[in-house]
Amino acid sequence: MILIGQYDSPFVRRVAVAMSIYGLSFEHRPWSTFSDAPQVSRFNPLTRVPTLVLDGGESLIESDAIIDYLDELAGPQNALYPPGGPARRKAMRICALSAGVADAAVSLFYEKVFHREPSEALTERRREQIARGLDALEAERKATTTPFWFGARPGHADIMVACALRFLREAHPTLFDASARPALAVHAVRCEGLPAFRDHAQAFVPPA
Repeated sequence: MILIGQYDSPFVRRVAVAMSIYGLSFEHRPWSTFSDAPQVSRFNPLTRVPTLVLDGGESLIESDAIIDYLDELAGPQNALYPPGGPARRKAMRICALSAGVADAAVSLFYEKVFHREPSEALTERRREQIARGLDALEAERKATTTPFWFGARPGHADIMVACALRFLREAHPTLFDASARPALAVHAVRCEGLPAFRDHAQAFVPPA
């Protein structure tokens, strides 16, 4: 399999970390949707990442669809989502919240990069979305007593939260205060210390 995209994207990194935890081998092509757009568009007509190219040539697009396929490969006993019921719904909610935070952070970055005068209304809305999402995640994590959200092993919820937090802290350093959200800060440190995270990381460096 081939994973397309750079690890400074929280969504590409999410897929890479999950594949590592599953023990799935893959070729990584760190293509940019801007500088490498022709190569990316060969596999994804939307010119977006992550894109996962299967051994038979089929391309999967969007991280949720890719994660669903990876869980299918792993089987229900090894999948990184709980098998069903309230735990599964909770895990999917956490993933949706953290993916929403990451999406808002990416949008906020591009708003500053591509507009000489960024929209104040859109900027404020994105900041509010990030803050409310982080508040909800902090409350959820604070109420959890296990090392990871659903036990002793990291799952998709843990991965997506940690990837979102790293991107947010690097792209918008002022928007995450570790002292105000200590449970999330501890969670990020715990995840980033794992080999799957250390081996699939790329610092996000905003242009000067």
